[in-house]
Amino acid sequence: MQAFRLPTTLDTGHKGRSTAYPMTSPQIAPADRPFDRRSLLRWLISSATLTVPQAGGPVAFSLVALSLTGDTSGGAAMILVMTLAQVLGAIPITRFNKSLPAATILKLLVAIRTVALGSIALLAVCDAPFLWLVAFAAVAGSVNGAAFGYLRSLLNQLAPTSQMPRMLGISATLNELTFVLAPVAASGLSTISPVYAVAALAVLGAVPALLVPRTGSTRIDTARAIEGSVLTPSIALWLLCAAAGGATVASIEIGAVALALNFGYEPALAILFTVPLCLASVAGGIWTSVRNRMAKRRTVLAQLSVMALGASLAALNVSLAVTIVGTILIGSVLAPLATYYSLILDTLAPSARRPEVFALLRTSNAVGVIFASAVLTAVSLSMTLIVVTGLMIVVVVTVAGASLKSRASQV
Repeated sequence: MQAFRLPTTLDTGHKGRSTAYPMTSPQIAPADRPFDRRSLLRWLISSATLTVPQAGGPVAFSLVALSLTGDTSGGAAMILVMTLAQVLGAIPITRFNKSLPAATILKLLVAIRTVALGSIALLAVCDAPFLWLVAFAAVAGSVNGAAFGYLRSLLNQLAPTSQMPRMLGISATLNELTFVLAPVAASGLSTISPVYAVAALAVLGAVPALLVPRTGSTRIDTARAIEGSVLTPSIALWLLCAAAGGATVASIEIGAVALALNFGYEPALAILFTVPLCLASVAGGIWTSVRNRMAKRRTVLAQLSVMALGASLAALNVSLAVTIVGTILIGSVLAPLATYYSLILDTLAPSARRPEVFALLRTSNAVGVIFASAVLTAVSLSMTLIVVTGLMIVVVVTVAGASLKSRASQV
């Protein structure tokens, strides 16, 4: 199998096309360097558990709100505040301290989130004013983007470049399983007490602080100034793609109940759409891991087109079967695209800004979710699916245009 090697210059997706930042960082392991499988396993577990609070939060927070206020809308408010705090906190937190090792910063961020989630559980037990729970949800969410950025940057120090697509594919698969299993676990624990569900989120979400591998005294490179925007056109392009993909998936997941009702089924049968989406995503992650190669630009363009097609099939509202096929198409390319975004941004980001860029990647996905939620709040589900489909078409055209421009510049 052909090994994947990161280019030594900033690349826009085509061989020989480089821009401003030379890749001189020692953080990326040589392709032939022996790697510690145990450390990689610990990283994968850390990656899978880092998202547990976000995956199980909607169910756990809604049930806590129901027990305290008699209304589940408080849970939605907690998730909204948590997500907005993630968007606002990602960049400032990644820029806050560059003198500590990346693993140490990650542990501190996870510890802050754990304390915040534990405080929510304690406040719920004490029947504290609900606004306090919302405030601590904001604290917990504020570190999510930065924590992901530092965790992803650590992988460069642990894995040889030949294994990066495989590791990221496995990580994407585990992430999907987390988002499937965490809400189920939260629901089960909430039958005993909603507080137990929140406490479980805090405990499982703390695992990265305990398991994340040490990387010696390696620090994020501070040789380059961190002032100014990191959003070059090439980086912004892939962040836009991530946001569009996040909006597309969110429109299906958030609108699943409405889709079931639309076709005359009970609300509980929303799983007819969410389960195929998740299973297809897991299959896509397995395929990416086995293939272990960085996709070519034309392959990425085809995958984006598949997601746009899936969104359009769901928007057509023709039949249950057609809509399910659309969700499967969307899910099938989630992991391959997420892996490509992570790999290409790795090559585009200057060494001192990698945690920041990876935090932006996670934040872009959150922005997509916020966008889909806002549109769903303002208009009908069918109109939301049309809007999301239009957004995906714009992304496909933009990536195609960038590819043609890049090819023309090489002639």
